[in-house]
Amino acid sequence: MNVIKLKNVNKYYNRGKENELHVLKNINLEISEGEFVTIMGPSGSGKTTLLDIMGALLKADDGKVFIDGNELSMLNDSQLAKIRREKLGFIFQQFNLIASLTALENVSLPLRIANKPKNEAINKAKELLKLVGLEKRINHRPNQLSGGEQQRVAIARALANNPKIILADEPTGNLDTKTGEKIIKFLNELNKKKNYTIVIVTHDPKISIYAERIINLKDGEIIKNYSKKG
Repeated sequence: MNVIKLKNVNKYYNRGKENELHVLKNINLEISEGEFVTIMGPSGSGKTTLLDIMGALLKADDGKVFIDGNELSMLNDSQLAKIRREKLGFIFQQFNLIASLTALENVSLPLRIANKPKNEAINKAKELLKLVGLEKRINHRPNQLSGGEQQRVAIARALANNPKIILADEPTGNLDTKTGEKIIKFLNELNKKKNYTIVIVTHDPKISIYAERIINLKDGEIIKNYSKKG
């Protein structure tokens, strides 16, 4: 079953103007439930734009985008927010944790936004922090955590609402090599053991070792779509 499908997707910046930039060009892509996919390419190739469109953070100018069978162009802002909240989990290079909140509060926040009762949100957040090995750091704020620990909090937060899909933009970009490898191994374990669909944008070729499929972008076009399964 395809949980992500893009059909003839185009994205422009400054469309119709003299400095028009055609960022994504006729992208056709299908990602199945449970796949571990990396999207690679040089800076400016359109990787992050593609991920943002998959994450319903950015609208395609042409073409169709489907997330878990929902065509995004047919949805209003409220419905798109629901898709992001219920179907998608996001992991960012900069972690994007709220500095004034503890690890427990950062992870429970998406649950509270989804109107989960406070006790239920706290208990779920504790479970997730234990899953990522941070049960003893739940009351620490981001500035009291290492980069790797902050990224693990971010992963726990991404899992809070049981999404089908995890989208990660350079998740190891701010980490040293050893810590980055631990994070990718953990994401790989989540993929294998819990069947999360994981899509990672990265410059790091080492991450592709764990991927089932590697998609290469250049100048806004898919130039290679390679599956290790043949």
